[in-house]
Amino acid sequence: MFNVVKAELRKMKRPSLTLVTFSIVTALSALFTSLIFLRLGKPSDRPRGREMAQSVESMAHFDGAYYSFTLMGLFIGLIALTVFASQSSNEYTYGTLRNLLVRQPSRMKLLAGKFFAMSIFATVLVAVAAIVNISLSYIESGYSHVDTKLWLSSKAISGFSTAFGNMVLGTIGYGVVGMSLGIILKSPMSAISISLLWFMVLENILGAVLSSASKWLPGNSLSAVSTGGAKVFTYERGLIISGCYLLLFGGIATILFKRRDVAS
Repeated sequence: MFNVVKAELRKMKRPSLTLVTFSIVTALSALFTSLIFLRLGKPSDRPRGREMAQSVESMAHFDGAYYSFTLMGLFIGLIALTVFASQSSNEYTYGTLRNLLVRQPSRMKLLAGKFFAMSIFATVLVAVAAIVNISLSYIESGYSHVDTKLWLSSKAISGFSTAFGNMVLGTIGYGVVGMSLGIILKSPMSAISISLLWFMVLENILGAVLSSASKWLPGNSLSAVSTGGAKVFTYERGLIISGCYLLLFGGIATILFKRRDVAS
């Protein structure tokens, strides 16, 4: 299985994937951080009847350095979803699965190797986002007169470690959904378009029309995992609901991958 992981990582190093993906993550990280610092102000500056997301005082707290990073769970997750979906379904699209099975006859080892390789890629993706967000936070804190004394405290380091772990876990969860749909549908375009339509449009509509459904939607549960808890979901509930969905989709995809005939 180690050879499968190494081969998959080598394939994922191609510039058309890495450069585009990491460029998008870097741009989004810069945008999120810049918007947060541009909107900073004092509590007295808050317009009547409106709430400001963050203030200079609140950004001086221990979590100020990685605050913008914690807001990117959905976007990093969807990027990982597209990567997982395309990498898993392209074997069917280009007819390369038969060749892979000749080198590695065990389908479960092949599937596990591909999953571990893509999980490593997702972890690096989250790490890049964290580095860009925190670096820009330090740079822009000087212009916004934010006190960064608490940003290197033990509480800040512990909080970031937890936030980073949750983000990796949630990102891989989104990736498993994409990988499962890629195997089930055998088409990267179908898997990606259906996933994006559900997470970005249909789930929001369903949650607005039927508020009680929000507590059971996969997107909300995965977001709760990425952020360490949300208004609708506690972190523990998010883990349980997400786990149920991932077991369902992953189980169906695993059965199909193992038993489906490879025609070409």
